[in-house]
Amino acid sequence: MNQRKDTYRAALRREPDTAAPRHAKVARLHTRYVRVTIELDPALPRELGRWVGPPVSALLRAGAAALRPLTGTS
Repeated sequence: MNQRKDTYRAALRREPDTAAPRHAKVARLHTRYVRVTIELDPALPRELGRWVGPPVSALLRAGAAALRPLTGTS
């Protein structure tokens, strides 16, 4: 049991091998039993804009088309 615990703790202390330099934003959470690393890609805003842009513009066009007859009859 102690050997397994020591192996686990050694694995937590060990840093991962990285060949390429990191350009991402990194947030780390270290507690006694949990170690979490979150990396955000710097191109994330561009990718979100590419994926979200067309549906949002379609919704805006549909909303404008629906409101056009309502505003024209007053």
